[in-house]
Amino acid sequence: MAGQDWFEKDFYATLGVPKNADAAAIKKAYRKLARTLHPDHNPGDDAAEARFKEVGEAYAVLSDAEQRQQYDAVRAMAGGGARFSAPGGAGSSAGFEDLFGGLFGGGAPGGGQRVRYTTQGGGGGFDDILGGLFGGGGGGQTGFRPNRAPRQGADVSATTTLPFRQAFEGSTVSLQVDGRRVNARIPAGVRDGQKIRLRGKGRPGELGGPAGDLVIAVKVEPHPVFSIDGRDLRVTVPVTFAEAALGAQIEVPTIDGATVRVKVPEGTPSGRTLRVRGKGVVTSQGTGDLLVNVQVVVPQRLSDQARSAVEAFALATSDADVRADLRANAAT
Repeated sequence: MAGQDWFEKDFYATLGVPKNADAAAIKKAYRKLARTLHPDHNPGDDAAEARFKEVGEAYAVLSDAEQRQQYDAVRAMAGGGARFSAPGGAGSSAGFEDLFGGLFGGGAPGGGQRVRYTTQGGGGGFDDILGGLFGGGGGGQTGFRPNRAPRQGADVSATTTLPFRQAFEGSTVSLQVDGRRVNARIPAGVRDGQKIRLRGKGRPGELGGPAGDLVIAVKVEPHPVFSIDGRDLRVTVPVTFAEAALGAQIEVPTIDGATVRVKVPEGTPSGRTLRVRGKGVVTSQGTGDLLVNVQVVVPQRLSDQARSAVEAFALATSDADVRADLRANAAT
């Protein structure tokens, strides 16, 4: 920003705050205007976009204590925003000489010693003079260019809770973020505690820097039967001892309300996982599977006939030592 621009632009008016506004009031005014004028809320509105940039420019200066002090000093010299003219200009009784003479101890007009500044020779000009006042270097550098690089806006965090089925299928949620509403697409298969990052949906950047990100922490309500494991869907299915020992075809529910037949091989132990292809989460990278965890159910009560059958089975298999491997491995 050239020094002359600071004479012409009233940043306080741009933000709608008085000149004695404190930092909190300036920040509050900026955030309110930024929310209203943000390009996401005004697609295709060039005027709103231009005003948004003006508000950002004003805030960048007034939110920085050092720059604000320099800006206030320049505005005070300008009498609130008039453009300076060379000495002898029409309708003007004072120029650069009177301005800087008064500032640095020169006499009043018509008497005393006058401090004289020149804009001729050496390529120096208005901005070079002001640069010397406030620490700017020579060599063509402008005196009031903010010595700050564009800075990315801050990330913003939000939380949303989804029913299990919406997490399985994917969903669009509407969130209130910094006083503005943001629609966010949650991908299918999101798991409980997962964080979704939306680029450029955070707070606006400064001095033309990019906006920050919106980070959404997702909570997924539990389902009484299913759970999500990446692209796969998990379900635990109880089977009888006879089904596990002899093998069986069983009906397993799917999340769409239907069922699928699954073969339990003969001799299946409790805890084994069987896989049903293509019955998991549908994503752009592919479709997951349904993982069926087999759980052998032990009866809590036995009829006399069932007890006799189990006792006969125990007698018939009494020579089998199911804990032999356990003891052998424990001794190593």
